[in-house]
Amino acid sequence: MKSFAKLTIVLVLAFALSTGVATEAAGETIVFGDFSWDSVQIHNRIAGFIVEHGFGYDVDYEFGESIPLLIGIRRGDVDLSMELWVDNLLDAMHEAHEAQEIITLGRNFPDAPQGWYVPTFMIEGDEERGIEPMAPDLETVFDLAEYADLFPDPEDPDKGRFYNAPTGWVAHDINNDKLEAYGLDEYFNSFNPGSDAGLSAAMSRAYERGEPIVAYNWEPNWTIGLMDMTKLEEPEYNRQQWEDDYSTAYPATTVEIIVNAEFPSRFPNVTSFLAYYETTLDQTNEMLAYMQTEEASVDEAAIWFLQNYEDVWKDWIFDSEVEERVVNALENL
Repeated sequence: MKSFAKLTIVLVLAFALSTGVATEAAGETIVFGDFSWDSVQIHNRIAGFIVEHGFGYDVDYEFGESIPLLIGIRRGDVDLSMELWVDNLLDAMHEAHEAQEIITLGRNFPDAPQGWYVPTFMIEGDEERGIEPMAPDLETVFDLAEYADLFPDPEDPDKGRFYNAPTGWVAHDINNDKLEAYGLDEYFNSFNPGSDAGLSAAMSRAYERGEPIVAYNWEPNWTIGLMDMTKLEEPEYNRQQWEDDYSTAYPATTVEIIVNAEFPSRFPNVTSFLAYYETTLDQTNEMLAYMQTEEASVDEAAIWFLQNYEDVWKDWIFDSEVEERVVNALENL
């Protein structure tokens, strides 16, 4: 089902095209904002492949973190990004919308969960692997204080190590505030894994070895798709409390496709396609798992999706010639 917001955008674009208000900007390069996690880079390349081979534009990818790239989209230095986690950037997004510098084209996939995870074998054990339950009563973030000794920080063994999001991510600062608000900064040090890949590698290594780890994570993500992880309970999300000190669960995050405000008038047909771009959490988890198991690049994962989900991406496009050009490009790889 296509959202009312997407339908409205498409109707507006159709009116603009019929009245000659909007014209395609021939010869221009469309620049995607490549945040530092894999899923956004895959979605950028799925859309980028269709934009390049179906619509005939050159494409480029600008790497950066959340706030700098959002500023770039506001200025028009970057045209769009296929996956912006809105609730992690509420103030910045509100400011950008108020200034009428960005437009939201709808959700890429359903609301995404995020939080603090531990391997399920820590709580339930794993008979097949000969692992006994290590923390059978571990259910909430507050229980972590009792089990801090299971997660020793090699650099400070008197405290546990909490694997945070990489420095530069908004979630990194939120998690530090959470540690303090929950009184866990007394028991845990916040550890910067350096990158999305570093965080995933630490979780995978601990999981394969049957060792304890507590880490920030989210869906979609290959770690959640391939490993049995349990998200620790937090107080139910409360907007006022969240704004005060983040001492509630993360809200289910809205993940949206955003473009520079001038983009629809410059690229109306591409905007129509983007407004109908929609996937599921499972599909994105599959792509991320494919990357991990096949040691594939984000480009290869995007091609894998396009080759295996033709019925999905064709539903985003209402021009048979565009579809045919994309199909031909895939066949000629």
